[in-house]
Amino acid sequence: MARTKLNPEFEIEVDGEPYVWRLQRRPQWSSDAANWRGMAIAVRHREGQREAVLEFPPGAQPRFGAAQLQPSQIASDLVARAIASAITAGWAPHSRGKTVAIEVDEAGG
Repeated sequence: MARTKLNPEFEIEVDGEPYVWRLQRRPQWSSDAANWRGMAIAVRHREGQREAVLEFPPGAQPRFGAAQLQPSQIASDLVARAIASAITAGWAPHSRGKTVAIEVDEAGG
């Protein structure tokens, strides 16, 4: 799947395995739930095809006019902890199937 400049992919290694991640959703207002939704990152194994969407809690509401979160601002150790917790929660990156949505805490655990 081709990615644009607006949605760049980043490589990361967790427990010796190569993964690719991208920012799926920035923190935003949700009219469905009438509250803030946190960021979400999409992760897949470099050789795998099953993707997991790791959803973070919303955190503090951004100030009006503040710059939007950029993927390069997300700490790689946060992403690594989130991937490790997704695997612990049962995500099998080498299996086939639908995308799995996993909620993690603000520390990625």
